[in-house]
Amino acid sequence: MTGMLARYFGLRFLNAVIASFGGVVALAALIDYIELMRRGADWPHATSWLLAQISMFRVPQLAERIMPFAVLVGGMSCYLTLSRRLELVVARAAGLSAWQFVAPAMIAAFLFGTVATTLYNPIAAVLHERSKRIEAEVMGELPSSTLQESSIGFWVRQKTNAGAAIINAKSSREQGAQLGGVSVYTFNRAGQFQERVEARSATLEPGYWRLEEARVYASGKPPTLRDSYRLNTNLTLEQVRESFATPETVPFWQLPSYIEMADRAGVAAAGYRLQYHLLLARPFLLTAMVLLAASVSLRFFRFGGVQKMILSGVSAGFLLFVLSKVTEDMSTSELISPILAAWIPVLVGGLTGFVVLLYQEDG
Repeated sequence: MTGMLARYFGLRFLNAVIASFGGVVALAALIDYIELMRRGADWPHATSWLLAQISMFRVPQLAERIMPFAVLVGGMSCYLTLSRRLELVVARAAGLSAWQFVAPAMIAAFLFGTVATTLYNPIAAVLHERSKRIEAEVMGELPSSTLQESSIGFWVRQKTNAGAAIINAKSSREQGAQLGGVSVYTFNRAGQFQERVEARSATLEPGYWRLEEARVYASGKPPTLRDSYRLNTNLTLEQVRESFATPETVPFWQLPSYIEMADRAGVAAAGYRLQYHLLLARPFLLTAMVLLAASVSLRFFRFGGVQKMILSGVSAGFLLFVLSKVTEDMSTSELISPILAAWIPVLVGGLTGFVVLLYQEDG
């Protein structure tokens, strides 16, 4: 009977999490598509189908970021429903403790996180890179004169024998090897400003950047247009990846090789290390979310206080989200190691749920 109840509770939890995750994906898709429609109004060649493709390819990664909170909401919904239907009362009357009907959900959450890391993440990363490619193609049809109105984007500074240059890019593709909406500020050896170059795109070649559809602004000279502009560089692909690449677009199975190449090139690669450890910690983070959900959802309905339980669970999830963002920013700034940044939220969430649940069950 114990095994049958464990499978029942595990399946109920898994169904609730899948339903919650599906709702999150649908909501994220709707919001992202509306935002793209607003931005696409300034893109004369953008169509509804292209914008829908961009949104469809971006949504899996957007949903991946809020997956832990989908598990939290799904777990709370599952246990509140079981409590409302008095199924938890029946389970306790059959001799099961809270740990016995929480354990199947923890196992299901761990397996769900493992699948999300090993299978879902590579697919989401590939789709996100494809969405960036489509978006760059749509935006690449804009006149080059509008590129100087781009947002802050990515920045990198390089120094060669001819002088220094500061490169700003609105978008990045192919892990930094191709840039869109490029602005370059060049300086001579004495540090004096020479010229500013605005280009539609830039591609990293061995020893130089190739800028396409460039507009050159030099001091005391009228602007000149060039189909191609060559900017010498001593940056390697590994160094460019650290500045321009987004680790979220690298599949989980490729992250170790990226980190190894960065180490050989003498680059810190903090972003890749953080992303790798975050993915490794994901199954344990989802398990910690189950403990948090159980700690605020096992109170019987006849005791009242359901609203307070739900509010406390949402508040705990929000605080854990804030903590994870703080630790990730500290890791990116190299104030703490990526391992600590990835595992601190897991330990805090798991220990909090464990202690509260232990106090509720065993006093």
